[in-house]
Amino acid sequence: QGQLVESGGGLVQAGDSLTLSCVASGRTFSTYIMGWFRQAPGKEREFVAVISWSGGPTYYGDSVKGRFTISRDSAKKMVYLQMNSLKPEDTAVYYCAADRAPLGSWYAPNFEADYWGQGTQVTVSS
Repeated sequence: QGQLVESGGGLVQAGDSLTLSCVASGRTFSTYIMGWFRQAPGKEREFVAVISWSGGPTYYGDSVKGRFTISRDSAKKMVYLQMNSLKPEDTAVYYCAADRAPLGSWYAPNFEADYWGQGTQVTVSS
């Protein structure tokens, strides 16, 4: 059974940068699409970014477009989320996810990936 583990969260100030990492284990994720979601207290889960299994096409949520970059290293079974120009509204628990559904499916509000990490907290102070 596969497992995803996130790391890299923390407390930063507005305008700072932070990189989240997600390591996959337990199965081959090389053909899985990988992505990031986030959930702030009292809010719905929000799509952040997704990357194809080949590392090619990437898509971002409107609120992070231009500031966040998703990448993957399939050889290392790692997925990264580089977050720049962080804002207080980026404060949330960030979750790594893996699934074989088409990229467009990841935007759906009720999207449920096959695999989820436990989450890592990102707090941005003003």
